[in-house]
Parts: sequence; structure tokens; C-alpha cells
Amino acid sequence: MNRPHAKVTLTIASAALLTSGALAGCSQSDAAAAKKYPTWQNSEVNAVSRITTGAGVAATTSMKPDGTLETVALDEETGRKLWSTPATMTGRLPGMGVQPPAIVDAGSSQTVVAAIDPVKQGQWNATLVTRDAHTGRQKWTRPVHSTFGPQQCGPYICLSEHTALSTARLVVLDPLTGKTIWRLPGIAEVEWSDPNRVVLLRLASHPVLEAHDMKTGKSLWQLPVEQALGEGVNMSGGWSFGSTGTTLVGYVAPYTDTRTKKTSPFGLFSVRLTDGVLEWMRPSVVRVYPSGNPALSPVVRPVDQQGQYGGFARLNGESGRVVGQITAAQVPGTGWWLAFPPKMETLGFLKHSAPGTAFNMINGEPADVKGAKGWSFCVTDPQPLKLTGVSPGFYSIAALCEFDLATGKRMDSADTPPTWFTGSQSGWRIWRDEKGGLHAIKDGTTTSPGMYG
Repeated sequence: MNRPHAKVTLTIASAALLTSGALAGCSQSDAAAAKKYPTWQNSEVNAVSRITTGAGVAATTSMKPDGTLETVALDEETGRKLWSTPATMTGRLPGMGVQPPAIVDAGSSQTVVAAIDPVKQGQWNATLVTRDAHTGRQKWTRPVHSTFGPQQCGPYICLSEHTALSTARLVVLDPLTGKTIWRLPGIAEVEWSDPNRVVLLRLASHPVLEAHDMKTGKSLWQLPVEQALGEGVNMSGGWSFGSTGTTLVGYVAPYTDTRTKKTSPFGLFSVRLTDGVLEWMRPSVVRVYPSGNPALSPVVRPVDQQGQYGGFARLNGESGRVVGQITAAQVPGTGWWLAFPPKMETLGFLKHSAPGTAFNMINGEPADVKGAKGWSFCVTDPQPLKLTGVSPGFYSIAALCEFDLATGKRMDSADTPPTWFTGSQSGWRIWRDEKGGLHAIKDGTTTSPGMYG
């Protein structure tokens, strides 16, 4: 079985994938303050996974002081904790990050939260439990041997199960009863869905994107990932996807075989959701971090056949075209981290406690760093979570902080992180700070994917 996601690494030139995505905020902070948008924060949690939302509820996986995990549900309007219950992971790979709960709107004003509880039953290592999203009242359970965790797929719950066994499969479950609607052999992950269709990434020696009818499981189209990026694709380096509404944009990171020293094909590509037709391809580029979702202003670096990095380019997620770039000769040596302002119009090279440099991402010309601010990772040497009863190697979702590019010093500001990082769902942006606390603002930002999804 392939190891799907690489360890999070904050060396920006790296192609390693950060965990698939947390919702969060934009940097319309001045306007937000002026208009008094609804906000809240909750420091009672230590969120280590993405945040999922639905039907007025936000849910996350939180780590307790003793290293155990719990599923926490919050009221989306106030941030007040609605309920919590113990959680665990079994069979999930560390590079995938901590799994978030799945929130599914089952219709008729019924919404459920699905999560993996540490309840063992004979040969089963844990239990999938669904609860009423608002009250936490249990609805049904399903024993689990190993899984990557539940996901929302249209009006259903998708669950990869038996992932550590040769009998691995994906099951599509009714959120109110647990009844199996349909199933597929092998390991698969949901990359996009609506009430009628779901697009899955089927993980195998030759990975495939597949669209299925939501109710029947009938295959609608298939696209081998190798058709987009070349033979020998290996998902062990990591991947991420995002949707523009009509297309699905995917990124596959490079993976270097330790035995052969050969690097697998990698890059970005776009697939039309209606029929699986390739819209555009950008092979041999690595996604850089922090930056926007692959479908929304991705920033990449080309890599040649000798493994040498080129400059930086910002792409249009709809067309794949370059909308701004700088050359390799303009990149200022080493020892920097990327930093972007709210609109990503400037590419900043941040040096901690030292003057940085910046470039205009439209014309590629040098930009003045005096008074320039940029958002970058709060911590550049993250430590793995000290989890109890779970395989080591998991990291929490990374947080962003604001820095002064002229001095390289962190700014003591309460600004909301940019939309390209946080994304937005139904006008709400929710994000994690570096201590695991959650913050939210309802500024009406159009629904869009953040860096993590």
C-alpha cells in the first residue's frame, strides 16, 4: 500500500504536502473591524485537524493534555462547545495528518457528525460512531479494523475501511441508518462531491480519478493520473485537490525512491468535472507553502531533470496559465521562508529577525519591503504531536502569523489570516492559531477553498 502523504516540511522549496485542509480567515481585517463582523474565539480546544462545518456546526479533532484525542463540536455562530467525545486513529498514515470528523447534512433538518471512537470490539480496533451534530446523541455505530477516516460525500458518509488489509474497500453509508448504499474494492479518497456525483482518487500502483453516481455507484468517467503527469506516478510524496466549480485541480508531489534514487512524475493538472477531460497540465512543478489552494492561485516552482529549482510562478487555477513570475536568478540565496500579503500580489522572502526581500508577482520587479507585511508559518521547525495510543509522526495543522518583511520580526497583530489560507464556507472563516485555539469571523466572503482544502 502506498503511503499517500509526505511528512509536513516547512522548507518552502520542498514538495512535501501539508495535510489536506483547515477552514479559516481572510485579511480584510481593517474592513472587518470597521464593519463589526461577528467573531468568536475558543481557547478551550487544541484543534490538531482541519475544521469541518455544516448546518451551523463546526467540528474538529482536538488533542487533550494527556495526549488523547477527542471529537469536538462547536456552535458555528458563537464558538460555544456543544459536545465532545473521545476519538482515535487506527490505520491512518502519519503523513496524512490527524483526521477531522465528517459532517453530513442528511436532509429533513437532520445533520450528523461521524468520527472514529476508541471503542474496541473483538477483532475490531475502533468504532465509527455517528451522532446528532447539535446534541451529540448517538445514532448508529460500525466496527472498524483500520481506516483513513470518514468523509462527507454528497448526502452520504464515505469510509475507507480495512486499509491495512488486502480486503481494503470504500463503503458509502446512509448517514441516518448506517446502511451500505454501495461499495468499491481498494483504497479511495473523496476529492469532490455534490448531491449527485462523487469524484474519488483510487490509490493503487496506477492511481485513477473516478467519478461515480452518488446514489448507485455507477462509474461515470475515469482518468488515470499517469495520463496527466506521465508513467510511474507514485502518490507516496503526497497530493492535494481543489475545485474551481467546474473543474478539479490536482497536485501530486514528487517521490524519490530510496532504492533507485529515481523521482516519480509530479505536477499540477486540471480535470473537467462533467466528463473527466483534461483541461490543462503543468508537469514537473512543485507546489510551495504557504500558498493558495491548487484551484485558487497556486504558486509553484519548476524543477528540471537534474533536480534544480527554477524561479517562482503564480498560476491561474482556471486555465493553468502563468499570471506572475520571477526568475531563478532573482531568488535570494537560502535561509528564507515565503510570506504573502492578503491578495498574494507580492512574493516575500522572509528572514527571521533580518531584512527580507520582495517581488511584485505581476511584473516580477523588486518591491520595497519598507512597511510591507506578509503572512508565513508561525513555526518553521514543527514538532510531532505527542499522541497517546497512536502511531508517532502526526503533526497538527500549521498556523500562519504576520511578519514585517523589513525586519523579519513577527508582528503583534490581531489581523485575520488571509482568505487564500483559510478559505470560506457559507460566509464563515474559521482557523486555528498556533496554540490550537479556534477563531472565526463571519465576513460574508464567497465560499472558496483554503490552503488545506
